[in-house]
Amino acid sequence: MQINLQELPDEIVQAKQRYGIVGNAPGLLAAVSRAIQVAPIDLSVLVTGESGTGKEFFPKIIHGFSPRKHNKYIAVNCGAIPEGTIDSELFGHEKGSFTGAVSSRKGYFEEADGGTIFLDEVAELPLTTQARLLRVLESGEFLKVGSSTVQKSNVRIVAATNVDMAKAVADGRFREDLYYRLSTVSIHIPPLRDRGADIALLARKFASDFSERYAMPAVALDESARGVLMRYRWPGNVRQLKNVVEQIALFESGREVGADDVMSFLPAGSLNYVPVASSVDPHHDYASEREALFGMILRLQQQIEALNSRIEALDNGGSASRGTPYQSIEEVEPSESLVRSIVKFQPFASPLNRDVIVADSVPSLRSGGMGDVVPATLEETERDTIRRALERNGGKRKDAARELKISERTLYRKIKEYGIE
Repeated sequence: MQINLQELPDEIVQAKQRYGIVGNAPGLLAAVSRAIQVAPIDLSVLVTGESGTGKEFFPKIIHGFSPRKHNKYIAVNCGAIPEGTIDSELFGHEKGSFTGAVSSRKGYFEEADGGTIFLDEVAELPLTTQARLLRVLESGEFLKVGSSTVQKSNVRIVAATNVDMAKAVADGRFREDLYYRLSTVSIHIPPLRDRGADIALLARKFASDFSERYAMPAVALDESARGVLMRYRWPGNVRQLKNVVEQIALFESGREVGADDVMSFLPAGSLNYVPVASSVDPHHDYASEREALFGMILRLQQQIEALNSRIEALDNGGSASRGTPYQSIEEVEPSESLVRSIVKFQPFASPLNRDVIVADSVPSLRSGGMGDVVPATLEETERDTIRRALERNGGKRKDAARELKISERTLYRKIKEYGIE
């Protein structure tokens, strides 16, 4: 619903003034208008929005603009009442119905007969209480705890939650039938970060209210301070803004506050994402990392060759001459006719010479920590890696193959291929 700020209906202006609602964001005005429209009609209403957005004002608007406005309005925080006593609080109890019940007691539904009950954080209700609440919504009937006498109550229910109710229903934490009964009409309250210039209006109001309440010199926010407040995302919404502004009004009393002052009252790092400091040591030798990398390449090459051998064997009639389906990869001798170097499949290879790595395409392989240049081709690097492994293992092929995690047969073939002595 579009609201023209220049021609606000009198009812919206009246509601804002009566309940202290500050702001002209379209989403906020649409929510106020929706609450006023549904107020005269006895339907259940579900108010949704993030914590701290001011959901508690809208049940008051609905009650105040309804025919029930001269009867009781009771607000209940469902998340603050222990599960063992919530039924007693809502529906009352009889004397002796449980330990500590020394007398009978009326519940909120009996007390608010003819009026409105606001169930805040309704998603926190236990499933057993949800079943009782559903009965009240459907028939207006309820039972006190410990009583068998059915009582009736004419109560309008307005509920609020910051929980994703569809997910709560899917997870089995909230009854689907109760959800649909409560949300006959839904009103969504926008988060503060989506209300634009309302942030500055609210900040000015909170600062003024604080200085008036405690008889302190007023604090003023300059343009840069207002800019900081407007850029911050306010995860705690209006409640967090009020808390921050009241701190500023207390500690910066009588001063004009700038951006730096405001930022000192906001959580550290909340406005900017600071890049992670570089931890690269320019003197680090990357030889071991390169050897590990190309060791992995060698193993991948072996596996590709073995798989190609198996595929070729299947294409030639599925002969078992190359090994049974249960042979390990290292037991399969690759065909000499197949590609023998992973270089042939290198995605960074030059189209004109696929054996040559394009250095500019792979900056991480271009040089090591101290400027040592990586060999131009993977074959040269394979040769260098194998040679170093043999040196470390005293020329023992079996130990070198184990270090490189390839078969001794593959290592022997590579030694012969590269002419390594």
